[in-house]
Amino acid sequence: MTTEDTVDIPQRPARAFIGEEFELKSWEDLRPFYENLKNRKLKSTDDLRQWFRDRSELDSYLSENFAWRYIRQTCDTANNELVQALQFFITDIQPHLAAYSNELDKKATESPYLPELRDQGFEVAVRGMKKAIEIFREENIPLQTQMQTEERKYGAIAGAMTVTLDEEEMTLQKAADRLQSTDRAVREEAWRAISERRYEAHDELDGLLNKLVELRHQVARNAGFDNFRDYMFAALGRFDYSPQDCFDFHEAVTEAVVPLLNDTALERKETLQLESLRPWDTKVDIQGRPPLKPFRSGQELLDKTIRCFQRLDPFLANCLRIMKAMGHLDLESRKGKAPGGYNYPLDESGVPFIFMNATSNLRDMITLLHEGGHAVHSLLTRDLTINAFKHPPSEVAELASMSMELLTMDFWDEFFTNEEDLRRAKIQHLESIIETLPWVATVDKFQHWMYEHPEHRPQQRTEAWVQIYQQFSDDVTDWSGLERFREYLWQRQLHIYEVPFYYIEYGIAQLGAIGVWKNYREDPQAGLQGYLDALKLGYTAPIGEIYAAARVPFDFSKEHITELMDFVKKELEQLKI
Repeated sequence: MTTEDTVDIPQRPARAFIGEEFELKSWEDLRPFYENLKNRKLKSTDDLRQWFRDRSELDSYLSENFAWRYIRQTCDTANNELVQALQFFITDIQPHLAAYSNELDKKATESPYLPELRDQGFEVAVRGMKKAIEIFREENIPLQTQMQTEERKYGAIAGAMTVTLDEEEMTLQKAADRLQSTDRAVREEAWRAISERRYEAHDELDGLLNKLVELRHQVARNAGFDNFRDYMFAALGRFDYSPQDCFDFHEAVTEAVVPLLNDTALERKETLQLESLRPWDTKVDIQGRPPLKPFRSGQELLDKTIRCFQRLDPFLANCLRIMKAMGHLDLESRKGKAPGGYNYPLDESGVPFIFMNATSNLRDMITLLHEGGHAVHSLLTRDLTINAFKHPPSEVAELASMSMELLTMDFWDEFFTNEEDLRRAKIQHLESIIETLPWVATVDKFQHWMYEHPEHRPQQRTEAWVQIYQQFSDDVTDWSGLERFREYLWQRQLHIYEVPFYYIEYGIAQLGAIGVWKNYREDPQAGLQGYLDALKLGYTAPIGEIYAAARVPFDFSKEHITELMDFVKKELEQLKI
């Protein structure tokens, strides 16, 4: 290990409540701790504060225990032993946790000493507890267990998907690299192979979603809600905006962003001199240059990202060095891995784990920068006293990750020594941001429709998807003869299956991230400091106050979106000169 890579590994805090030797083998191992918390006499504010700390220690242990089960299973979806280890927690542990958590939330919120607990963060945490008590129903516990079991099936189905091209079996992620080939026939072959493979599973994935919609609607009805959308707004603690704000976001994107999509698609069609722009033409370089290759291996991707972070702020690089030293990264794509990428916070150790499916393209580079932003957030909040303080809502979590993609742009020469390639990379990423907002609006509006119409049939769902997709997509791309593939594009979005209604956050955070970047462009030191100040808060303040700490408004109105898109457009124009 080089001197630069030598880091101090953070030590896990001592387990004062559950004990250093504790090991989870069954629910009976845990019950005494929950009974202690449930029945403990609290005679002062200090007693209540200690009670919160003990509960937090137990929560942190269990959160990390589950996290490792999930991480290991997504790294090897075909390993039945790992599948069963995860399933054990879902079926044998979590149902008990839900009931006890409700009892403990009630104990905390009913304590006469709670008003005296003025430490920053408790007001926000207690607000969440009260909402959780409000929506808790005993009869939903087995339904939620069933839901989680069904949700896990998506990763196994998608993780098993491969295609064979040029006599080589490969993951869909690797095959997708061919969509950047300058040979149109190669692109078309890859696109059709990927689409056909996904289509093979469309009935199975349709059936899975049917089950999930039914279960989710029942959970919502049990909790007294008209539909699962309204239930999830409560469950996700969306205190700062409403469904109507989401609808306004959809309309604002239609008016302010979709026209830019059309401009980009038309420029692509004309520059490529195509009579018809097809779906396999959307990723190739319009000047006919070969695909950008910012790295050749997962190790090289990590090393270059560390150097990039180092130049922005040494602390940021140190976060990744710690994770590297602890083996908390699994970056390269391979058969049997679940799709997608994530940064999983590990609440006890305080050092997260990054999982992704890198091949060698620009999107993979962006993914590690993105997940690296999440990782920095985890490490900045690891010393907050209560576990709940470390878990901000997604609107804040994604601000951390999406801002990092843009804040590092000045240092992308670590990946691209050629000035022309560097310029291309920046253009591609900024254009992808323009694409992100309409896709977020598409997925979010689709989910609103599904759960507002829980009795819908698969054909009605397909029709609704196509209508919504067309609202937010360009009108240049030609899908003739490919309609059956377009009808099931939503099945590639794992959030619809695994984390329902977690998607509008990407749009909200993307706007915040552009604002953070705009601040950084105007004053690098102040812009970066505002970003770090916001992240350090964790979830000890409401979303609006956290955004204010980053010096950006929590605003997704048409006017604000238009202002930010104008900024991005000007940056793009300068790069294209």
